[in-house]
Amino acid sequence: MHSDNKTPISDNKETTDFRLTAYSHGAGCGCKISPAVLDAILPQGGLNAFKDARLLVGNQLRDDAAVWQIDEHASLIATTDFFMPIVDDPFDFGRVAAANAISDVYAMGGRPVLALAILGWPVKILPIELAGKVLDGARSICTEAGISLAGGHSIDTPEPIFGLAVNGLVKTAHLKKNATATPGDRLYLTKPIGVGILSTAQKKGLIRPLDAAAALDNMTRLNKAGAVFGKLDYVTAMTDVTGFGLLGHLKEMCQGSGVNAVIEMQKVPLLDHIEQYLAAGAVPGGTLRNWESYGRFIGPLSEHFKQLLADPQTSGGLLVAVKEHKADEFEAVLKAEGLPVHNIGWLETRSEKAASESAAYIQVN
Repeated sequence: MHSDNKTPISDNKETTDFRLTAYSHGAGCGCKISPAVLDAILPQGGLNAFKDARLLVGNQLRDDAAVWQIDEHASLIATTDFFMPIVDDPFDFGRVAAANAISDVYAMGGRPVLALAILGWPVKILPIELAGKVLDGARSICTEAGISLAGGHSIDTPEPIFGLAVNGLVKTAHLKKNATATPGDRLYLTKPIGVGILSTAQKKGLIRPLDAAAALDNMTRLNKAGAVFGKLDYVTAMTDVTGFGLLGHLKEMCQGSGVNAVIEMQKVPLLDHIEQYLAAGAVPGGTLRNWESYGRFIGPLSEHFKQLLADPQTSGGLLVAVKEHKADEFEAVLKAEGLPVHNIGWLETRSEKAASESAAYIQVN
């Protein structure tokens, strides 16, 4: 284990005495392997050696899920996501992990239909009753999404790990990818950022209960609207914002689509009191790893903005590219779905010179 406060189970120890975040070296999507390391791990051209004409989306462009065409009308979405605790309460850990995994299906414009659990548990260190509460939390989110948690797989691990493998369905015509945006598109973000900062503050014992509750609400709110956005032909591209931060996931959208982006920083929604926690030193390690991986693709940026925009999110919002002339119509859809309107920037044509020199994809104003 990774710290001295990880004590084995004793007969007289209450399960409420265990803080799950103390039993893991990372937290939520901040556990992700950095983009640069991932590039070194994955073979060029992607994992798929077998050429399958029905595989519409593999991992070549780092999209949110794989997509396999069932017939001329429908496609299967398949994804998996798991991580170590980002909150101390096991029920809430299960909720966050489930919402995060299901989000990948919504980010492709689909609807989830089935989930399987992925559980790693240090059975000699943490009570197994806590693992049961993790599953209960996941089941509650699956119920909210209208799907079954139909089984899964578990192993004995040094640290607690939980997530889901999720299948979804989408009409192939409604499939949304992260690499199909076009110049002139407006960019919208459906949730505020800052979860990584707040979770770090929690691990440091700095967070106030109200802010912890706000972060939990943000992470457990399902991105159901993605299934609605999938039906809109003027939504050109979509992804969700997770461990690579807003800049990282926007960079993937820009790189795959061959465009540049401009972010208006004052329009990027932030969770409350983020500035105070940054001033107190609550900067996740994942922020630096993110920046080291993709900072060369970003225009000049203050250290403060780096800490915000590269902050690793867990179960973050949807990043949506929308045709400029349909912006008003899309904003009406956002309001109808009960979502705030955060138009955070736009996309621009990338010049041949910029493309050849790997110039900045993203400028922050």
